[in-house]
Amino acid sequence: MYRRELAQKIIRSLSQNPVVAILGPRQIGKTTLALEIAKGQPSIYLDLENPEDFQKLKDLTHYLGLHADKLVILDEVQRYPNLFMSLRGVIDSRRREGRGNGRFLVLGSASNELLKQSSESLAGRIHYLELAGLNPFEIYQIQLKKPEGESLQRLWMRGGFPNSYAASSDQTSHEWRQNFIRTYLERDIPQLGPRIPAIILMRFWTMLAHTQGELLNASKLASSLGVESVTVSRYLDLMVDLLLVRRLESWHGNVKKRLVKSPKTYVRDSGIVHTLLQIPDYEALLGYPILGKSWEGFVIENIISALPSAIRSYFYRTSAGAEIDLLLEFGLNEYWAVEIKASRTPTLTKGFHIACEDLKVKRKFVVYSGEDTFQTSNKTTVLSLVGFINMIRDSSTTD
Repeated sequence: MYRRELAQKIIRSLSQNPVVAILGPRQIGKTTLALEIAKGQPSIYLDLENPEDFQKLKDLTHYLGLHADKLVILDEVQRYPNLFMSLRGVIDSRRREGRGNGRFLVLGSASNELLKQSSESLAGRIHYLELAGLNPFEIYQIQLKKPEGESLQRLWMRGGFPNSYAASSDQTSHEWRQNFIRTYLERDIPQLGPRIPAIILMRFWTMLAHTQGELLNASKLASSLGVESVTVSRYLDLMVDLLLVRRLESWHGNVKKRLVKSPKTYVRDSGIVHTLLQIPDYEALLGYPILGKSWEGFVIENIISALPSAIRSYFYRTSAGAEIDLLLEFGLNEYWAVEIKASRTPTLTKGFHIACEDLKVKRKFVVYSGEDTFQTSNKTTVLSLVGFINMIRDSSTTD
């Protein structure tokens, strides 16, 4: 989603809800977006990792009373577990006074913990939105003179974190991502509570990068790490919670086929994948076995980030090998099937067409690294990532 569009959506949501939460990993741009929204209106910003700001909320009711008619931006709210229960009283008091919505904009980088804390205390009072990394549309706006292929190639290689994408060179971008990974392992994760040795979690994160887009095999990962399978599940839950890893669930439904049930896992940012695997630049990526899965993860992340909330995403695979990389469910028995190919001359397997027949999909697509759009003989549309996202956006507008 465009940051401009997301900002407009947040503003609308603030007019309808007392609290709006922006979720996203660290350094993705949540604070910048929130401060941009706050321009032109009375507001205060508190970073709950700052001891001085944290201290101000010790007497929450009193402090907020001093800023009764301001938009209150609270950053890194997962650092203050009791915050939401305290906010509930302030919000309900404001409602009784007939003073409306839009009081709080909270920012968090640990989704499940934040959702758990807030849903227990602020049911019916909070709306959630996720900020993803930079997408192709945003970088074309930033770099209007660059051709589509070059811009997209750079985004794929460096990933969607703004500081990584905008770095002065591939080397500088790679170093930024190395520091990002180190900071998460040595500071951010320990602050959330889990006592996991940084070296173990680094190995686990790297293993997930090596197995990008593959079925989760917890037993194999556990054996490599020297831990129990249940421990691997705990590590994975943590990485998903931190919005660093995506767990793509398999589709389950009423078809007369034996279906694979294990999820697939993807390190969400392609630049982080490349840094974990020590791939320094695009030239090196082209010769690396992860090329196809890296592109697959990049495409899936961009598509899912652009989907309207009503559209659900899965993959489909049978035990016989029929497979759809990304299955989009628009409603009851209405599906789009997406095959993802890094090649500029993509070919489709028989298993893709069998899977499409299994589900009687409405439309079939191949998203590839080229820029042209064309039809194959079997009624499959081959198009670019940008072209496909535009098609999704047009479809959701007309439906």
